[in-house]
Amino acid sequence: METPEVFTRNILPEVSRTFALNIPVLPEPLDLVVTVAYLLCRIADTLEDEGAGAMPLRMDLFADLANLVTLPDGWEGQADTFVATARSVLRPQAPPAEVRLLEGTRTVLRALADLPPWTHPHVARCVGTMTRGMSEVTQELEGRHEVNGLANLEALMTYCYYVAGTVGEMLTGLFMDFSASAKATAGVLEPRAQAFGRALQLTNILKDVREDLDRGICWLPRDRLEAHGLTVKTLVAPETRTRAVALLDELVAVARREVESAFEYSLALPVEESGLRLFCLWPLFFAVLTLGKLEHNPAVFDPAPVKVSRDAIKRVMVATQENVASDAALRSLYQALQAPRAA
Repeated sequence: METPEVFTRNILPEVSRTFALNIPVLPEPLDLVVTVAYLLCRIADTLEDEGAGAMPLRMDLFADLANLVTLPDGWEGQADTFVATARSVLRPQAPPAEVRLLEGTRTVLRALADLPPWTHPHVARCVGTMTRGMSEVTQELEGRHEVNGLANLEALMTYCYYVAGTVGEMLTGLFMDFSASAKATAGVLEPRAQAFGRALQLTNILKDVREDLDRGICWLPRDRLEAHGLTVKTLVAPETRTRAVALLDELVAVARREVESAFEYSLALPVEESGLRLFCLWPLFFAVLTLGKLEHNPAVFDPAPVKVSRDAIKRVMVATQENVASDAALRSLYQALQAPRAA
């Protein structure tokens, strides 16, 4: 029988290819702490993306998960009840790996309970804020009669904070409690912690815009759609492609500003903490490559996904690892990756 630690490490690559690459470079115990925290966040994400039951029940599930992560008395039995209820609201087409993760909630919580106590408040705060935000946004979107996006750019960035900026805050707290040298750079890290998460989330939203639309979801801001003479219904129409690409480029520019702040966050991490640096720089550089593929690209609105090649990812990983201790070399690499390229 799998131990909680083995379960969490084994299921991670099934639900996230990116984090399965960068979490293992973290020093102990952060590698396991972040694995467990990510999986708990992914359970929340599954409730948001794959839930289809009655709205009050789904809202209760978000609150129940937030409570479970505080490890209250009797959490084991509460976890079993949570799983049974959550399983009943999932759509039949929910990805099998995410279903298996949700069904393993009790095991993930056991792994959390076994972690050093100083890590628990960071994880609980993150999941609590995330689930509260997801609950608010889910109620707002499903209270409408049609899919028409979020209200404005501010609402989009708030959503990115709830589902990813909170993770940036959690990571920053963990890094600073783990490393005295990281804590010494709090003045740089803390103001940029949210941007680190928002940059990755916004990039994913832009990359997946067509896939989300096909699933009946749109996270794009209505005010910016309207400014370009678009609606959610006309966004992928061939005759509006020029306007859709202009909207996309505007939002890519927003994502790049977030990436810039996240890059400075990564360089503020101590040179001697190479694992922390690599953990942050790899997904950040993948986002830079992705944004280069998205900019000026009408294919983003076609059914086939726009992807960065595995070879490009491998090259960036190697180059980052070779230069992780040199801010100057990393800045040069960052600039080189900014230009649109076939990747």
